[in-house]
Amino acid sequence: MAAPRPSRYPFAAMTDVPKGDVHELLEPSDDFARRHLGPDQHDVTVMLAEIGAGSLDELIEQTIPAEIRNREPLRLSGLPTPLGESAALERLRAHASRNRVLRSCIGMGYSDTLVPPVIQRNVLENPGWYTQYTPYQAEISQGRLEALLNFQTMVADLTALPLANASLLDEATAAAEAMALCFGVARQQRRGFFVSEDCHPQTIGVVRTRAESMGLRLHVGPLESADPAAMDLCGVLAQYPTTDGRLFDPRALIERVQRGGALAVVAADLLALTLIAPPGELGADVAVGSTQRFGVPLGAGGPHAAYFATREIHARRMPGRLVGVSRDIHGKPAYRLAIQTREQHIRRDKATSNICTAQVLL
Repeated sequence: MAAPRPSRYPFAAMTDVPKGDVHELLEPSDDFARRHLGPDQHDVTVMLAEIGAGSLDELIEQTIPAEIRNREPLRLSGLPTPLGESAALERLRAHASRNRVLRSCIGMGYSDTLVPPVIQRNVLENPGWYTQYTPYQAEISQGRLEALLNFQTMVADLTALPLANASLLDEATAAAEAMALCFGVARQQRRGFFVSEDCHPQTIGVVRTRAESMGLRLHVGPLESADPAAMDLCGVLAQYPTTDGRLFDPRALIERVQRGGALAVVAADLLALTLIAPPGELGADVAVGSTQRFGVPLGAGGPHAAYFATREIHARRMPGRLVGVSRDIHGKPAYRLAIQTREQHIRRDKATSNICTAQVLL
């Protein structure tokens, strides 16, 4: 007679289970060890015997140097005794409920947003929708390219500039890419770049780091002190509105910068451009900024898509990817990546763009 098969259910044969094992079955099942550590005691014993250690303590003695070993018991502040996951979460929620949530007016390029639950659950939390990367065989993903083209069209409309790319990483790196474009347009002859002191501090920091690696002299100060000729500037970056929310008319500045032979870059609040004059109408050569305010959660600082718009004359020096419209063999409209010969996968050593991320898909 064949031996009876063991039950799939541990309580089916509880009368045959030793008393100690019954108590183990009734212990909380939501603590860390039971939920996340796979090997049971038998597996641990077999593995220890295989590597020549008598116990876990002996294994630790053999592998971790004594001088870096913590011999104090591991305890979390405020939790005098170990707790299961549910009990620990309940304790943390009780502490968090004592916080007062106030409206943040700091800003600096980041604003809280209202995200409809249906969008959050079905788009932001659905990996079937989001990805940072444009596919390597992009033309087979017509829906994704159409979404990117819609983004480009929206940015071009709001900035009043004819050309917009398929997003960059964030506003600060977009500003650094704008500086690189200005340097390239100047044929690397002008080695100065001016940044308004009214720009976001994180933007100034990233641009300063990139300028150092490119061998550029970075000038930070009031916009009125920018002198393209005396400072040998290839470009000037202005924040519009300023980091503290001040609105001003940069037309005179832009004209003065361009008369001096430099390019005018405007870091603009894209949502504010629905109400105020866009950079293109003001005469700017390049517009950069963040699209976080278009319903993207703060996310502890990111990721947030940046936009980059400029004039068609600078298309070959524009960073990021460009989605264009062509026609397939049947004569129907089809989306494709345009002007790819400037990108890193064509001529990496001479590329004017090394960005292959489409953050806008977030």
